[in-house]
Amino acid sequence: MMKLAFMGAAGTVTGSKYLLSGADSKIMVDCGLFQGLKDLRLKNWAPLEVAPSTIDAVLLTHAHLDHSGYLPLLAKEGFKGPIYCTGATAELCDILLRDSAYLQEKDAEFANRYGFSKHKPARPLYTSEDAEKAIGLLRPQAFDHPMHVQNGIEATFRTAGHILGASTITLQMEGRTIVFSGDLGRMTDPVMPRPVQIDHADYLMVESTYGNRKHEALDVEARLADIISITAARGGSVIVPAFAVGRTQSLLYHISRLKKAGRIPDLPVFLDSPMAINASHIYCENRAVHRLSDAECKTACSVAKYTRKVEESKKLTYLAMPAIIISASGMATGGRILHHLKHYAADRRNTILFTGFQAAGTRGRAMVEGARQIKIHGAYIPVNAQVDNLDALSAHADADEILEWLSGFKHPPKTTFVTHGEPEASAALATRIRNELGWHCEIPELGQEVELP
Repeated sequence: MMKLAFMGAAGTVTGSKYLLSGADSKIMVDCGLFQGLKDLRLKNWAPLEVAPSTIDAVLLTHAHLDHSGYLPLLAKEGFKGPIYCTGATAELCDILLRDSAYLQEKDAEFANRYGFSKHKPARPLYTSEDAEKAIGLLRPQAFDHPMHVQNGIEATFRTAGHILGASTITLQMEGRTIVFSGDLGRMTDPVMPRPVQIDHADYLMVESTYGNRKHEALDVEARLADIISITAARGGSVIVPAFAVGRTQSLLYHISRLKKAGRIPDLPVFLDSPMAINASHIYCENRAVHRLSDAECKTACSVAKYTRKVEESKKLTYLAMPAIIISASGMATGGRILHHLKHYAADRRNTILFTGFQAAGTRGRAMVEGARQIKIHGAYIPVNAQVDNLDALSAHADADEILEWLSGFKHPPKTTFVTHGEPEASAALATRIRNELGWHCEIPELGQEVELP
């Protein structure tokens, strides 16, 4: 009897991990970190429900850390099997996993130096050495070509949009067709292609990040132009906590178009994230899997000044004129953006611009919901700056777009599991799927295991 365990992304949008256990195989689909609420983050430190050494292979839908960021710990704890993913996902994981390990080491070092951690000493979840082990296990695959996993198991990666290399995964295993949506992209994204529709599944895992919402119908560039122009007019800077992969490249594309058209002041733009800089180069090298032309890619990537060194980053806190500073992380959970928020958030002239979903328990969520102070590095920082969230820049399909993707199935799956969403979002999407499509839907709980007859 085949079993499916929901080891993450159930009741939450983070920590995506599914484990399929067959007669003689254990296959993990996605291997992400829990982020956001402290209770969730603590789960990263708890032993995995299965011994990593017993897992035969991992399949990745895409490179974002809530889908890939646990891989170094999996390798540290004994996993030695292949990690299958698309070529672009492998390239992005190469930089994201290294960066994740580096930041965790630096955060632990910072906490120990200034003594604000409750743990004595503070230690990283995993190290750069662990990340190298995981990267060495990556096995890039082509889109749309069924590949042999093991023991008669086949997997096919199909375009999901969302970010570079993102895929849905169709798994043929022991007479069943099991589909994982991963994170679905937008149907009309200017940078990424629309998700490829799938016509059959016996069992389906579908994400519900925006399961209870519809993206605002607005002109993204017009809204972005207003925010930048109004902030600059009052002498302020626009500080953008942006996901290094996906959102940053979309932002650079829109800003380059606005500058070329003269629709915003000619402010200096700084991309203050080595990982985002590297990811932008990868976008330009992978023209076949996104919509931008070579010229558009080069223009977008050249609109910003890249600040790779820590010393260059520190200088951005002493700018004498308004500017646009784009820095990771997108939910303000770590990275260089924290240092910029410590300096810029207190000034009413500035704008803190978020660009998509903010998970519960993150500084981004708190600020978007109106928090007047945030805690960074053990100290409380006042938030007097204007706070905006340009949700229309989100790389996630909204509820209508998810339903549109589901309409491609010729017959209802035996069971559709609604995952990767906060409880209200998952419940709303499940209700729509039942009412509008007439499908059998379940919302699994974290840690639940089900049989797949």
